[in-house]
Amino acid sequence: MSDRSVQVSPEPATTPGDWKETGLGSVFVSNYPPYSFWTEDFVKDVPKIFDTPPPSADTPLGLYLHIPFCRKRCKFCYFKVYTDRNASDIRRYLDALAEEIESYSRKLRFQGRSLHFVYFGGGTPSYISAKHLRDFVHRIKQVLPWDRAEEVAFECEPGTLTRAKIEAIREIGVTRISLGIENMNDGILSENGRAHVTKEIYEVMPIVKEMAFDQVNVDLISGMVGETWETWKETVQKTIDLDSDMVTIYQMELPYNTVYSQEFKTPDGSRPVIADWDTKRAWHDYAIETFTASGYEVSSAYTLTKKGKPCTFVYREALWHSADMIGAGVSSFSHVGGMHYQNHSQWDPYLDAIEEGQFPIARAYKPSYDECMTREMILQLKLGVIKPSYFRDKFDVEILKKFDAAYTRLEEDGMLEVKDDEIRMTRKGLLRVDQLLPNFYDPVYRNSRYT
Repeated sequence: MSDRSVQVSPEPATTPGDWKETGLGSVFVSNYPPYSFWTEDFVKDVPKIFDTPPPSADTPLGLYLHIPFCRKRCKFCYFKVYTDRNASDIRRYLDALAEEIESYSRKLRFQGRSLHFVYFGGGTPSYISAKHLRDFVHRIKQVLPWDRAEEVAFECEPGTLTRAKIEAIREIGVTRISLGIENMNDGILSENGRAHVTKEIYEVMPIVKEMAFDQVNVDLISGMVGETWETWKETVQKTIDLDSDMVTIYQMELPYNTVYSQEFKTPDGSRPVIADWDTKRAWHDYAIETFTASGYEVSSAYTLTKKGKPCTFVYREALWHSADMIGAGVSSFSHVGGMHYQNHSQWDPYLDAIEEGQFPIARAYKPSYDECMTREMILQLKLGVIKPSYFRDKFDVEILKKFDAAYTRLEEDGMLEVKDDEIRMTRKGLLRVDQLLPNFYDPVYRNSRYT
């Protein structure tokens, strides 16, 4: 086991508590144990998983494709993105991405398995040209076809879309398209470094609907710099008018590697003014109330779906139930056979590894059986409701007994309710669910660096 004494700078994502001011550090919990505990020591164990036979048919297989290119870097963005790559760079990257997927397809673990879901994330997948997209997809479908996939999701920035681009996205089999609109006020979009303007949203939304995707999602962020009650209410109403199938609402945070986080460290008073957590939750709560009054219903801590229209998010559901997922691309995360691992997070090391015929894995972690159970429990709590019987049947664990102190405290605080075979988050709990999850962490993972 590697030395864990190096963990520094506790973050909300690892520290139980009711955070007030928006400070530096990750809040959104996307995995457990925290990424900072992943090390090079475990990398040698990853290929062993690839050489094991495929698991039982009830273990879904997914593919995440990281497209790291953007027109601009948003000031709040903490993902691996590049804004300075030309067409030749993009072609080289997509070739490497395809080679990585081809390498996976030759491994015993993945042979004969159909993809259950595919997710194009970024960055901005819609940034690349229609030709690049078609050529890339044609190549990887030769080795990992997704014609029978339950969901193929694709993230878009409105200003990168044209009718031809949307047609290409539909042509490659995308079923779920997601537009990162974030806000409906041009001044706020500009201040926060977004490349698009609201005019572009209105131009592309009718075309997106015309293409009849199974699901159209739009993203909003509560608490962007410059937000006020007046502008937020306007954004909520204009988003309702867009009439999407699903709305995803995040609350602004400041992970360490964002532009705003760097400005936040400056001593000269030029740091951005970020709304506190009570304000962001109030805005988020207002949005939930307004959307539900307009025909939507809450489907997780972040999402609302239109009533009467089936709107499952397969990628999220599968990942939070421990599906196998190949994460391809620079800095991508994977989960295969219970093993977590991440690709190199820098351009040259990633491409060099691929071009040398190697898997570009930089760090990994092998969770214990108990940690796998805890991971599923905390992630599924973000859905708003879980059943103890699920964990009893799958892990032979009574979660209400194992985590009795945490569940009792959160129930007393009005964050959740326990009744029969159901643990249900209250609205109060859902609005701050990520800050509640560290209550369930093993003590060794608390008060540590998240990433």
